[in-house]
Amino acid sequence: MNTFLSNLVIAALLTLVLLPSLLGHARERRIDRQLREAERNGLPRPPETAGAAQPVVATRRPFAGSRARV
Repeated sequence: MNTFLSNLVIAALLTLVLLPSLLGHARERRIDRQLREAERNGLPRPPETAGAAQPVVATRRPFAGSRARV
């Protein structure tokens, strides 16, 4: 009986640890499915705003202390 309770406790702890991850995965799949469906139905996309963040494009420069020619 003691072994059964030990296994039951371990299964319960494993469930408590994995449940948030599994719920998050299911939520992400639902959102992806809704986005694909909206694309197929041709619903208009939200307009781009002028104040939206634009990606920053970084250029590589040599280290200031290096003697490499630019």
